[in-house]
Amino acid sequence: MLRNLFLAAGCVVLSAGAAGAQRSPVLVELFTSEGCSSCPPADRLLEQLDARAIVLSEHVDYWDRQGWKDRFSSFAFTQRQELYARLFRVERPYTPQMVVDGAIEFLGGDAQRAADEIALAASAPKIDLRLARTASGVRVEIAAAPKSADVMLALADASAQTHVGAGENKGLQLRHVAVVRSLRKIASVRRGERFTREIELPASAAPQRMVVFLQESGQARVDAVALLPAGGE
Repeated sequence: MLRNLFLAAGCVVLSAGAAGAQRSPVLVELFTSEGCSSCPPADRLLEQLDARAIVLSEHVDYWDRQGWKDRFSSFAFTQRQELYARLFRVERPYTPQMVVDGAIEFLGGDAQRAADEIALAASAPKIDLRLARTASGVRVEIAAAPKSADVMLALADASAQTHVGAGENKGLQLRHVAVVRSLRKIASVRRGERFTREIELPASAAPQRMVVFLQESGQARVDAVALLPAGGE
């Protein structure tokens, strides 16, 4: 898989194909909810995209009042989606919504659009971002930032399942991939500044995926992204 090639290479720019074409890792965020009947197809699509991109499933909380409380939902993800809505001039947040590299948004269940946008994003250069697990957490190294940006760290469960007992998806067994449990800014960098730091993490983070990305200030374009898989992946 593309993700495994990335991990073996230890850098952001990958070699792909016999012709030696260069492909960059791509960050795909899906804003979803177990309470939304339109979301399960998008969740399944994200599972397929997990082999082609670095994916994050961010469960919003505004569906929790519609009959089913999503155990993975967080107001923090709702706030992040609201920032994207302002950036993209979307009238209001909606689910399922997919965002590719912080640069484009579209309906989360649109498989063809997802394939096209990921291919386009993969052809654009990104800067080096290297990750390594340490005894206390993770070491992050990022090349000089092209613009002022935030260094973001996500911890995600590799997979999860839920039997939904109420709401629009009542009776369904839902599967999720890369379920974000924590997403936070660990630093800010200025244009032209390199970043190297060891980030301490709780022991509970060991079985989770770690995704680090460099996102231009204002929650804009993603200039670098890297993944460390969960234990056992």
